[in-house]
Amino acid sequence: MIYGIGTDICDVRRIQASLDRHGERFAQKILSEAELATWHQRTQRWPERGVRYLATRFSAKEAFSKAIGLGMRMPMTWRLCEVGKLPSGQPHIVLHGELKTWFEAQSLSAHISVTDETDYAASFCVVEIIGKNGL
Repeated sequence: MIYGIGTDICDVRRIQASLDRHGERFAQKILSEAELATWHQRTQRWPERGVRYLATRFSAKEAFSKAIGLGMRMPMTWRLCEVGKLPSGQPHIVLHGELKTWFEAQSLSAHISVTDETDYAASFCVVEIIGKNGL
């Protein structure tokens, strides 16, 4: 059964402006430790790709926060929600700390899709309730 859905579109130029204004502190606020390491690698090789990476993570976390119905309030925080990548390349949500505890207590499962183009990043998230039959 679907618990919630969320979508978000993010202007990559707005993310660049935040980076210009606040520097790496902005990325540190949004990204988990693992995401921050990936962001550094991508930014070193191709700065534009780093900005798009940050924009997709920002968008995905916004979509996830809408799907769980909390917005950006506890236990949902930027850094407790991570967008990982499966070996197939498929993005997936990885949760930490009290957000993970809350999410598991609700018996929820998340599915995320992210995309980006030159000026925009977009995400769509479906959160479902896992039933006793494994749904």
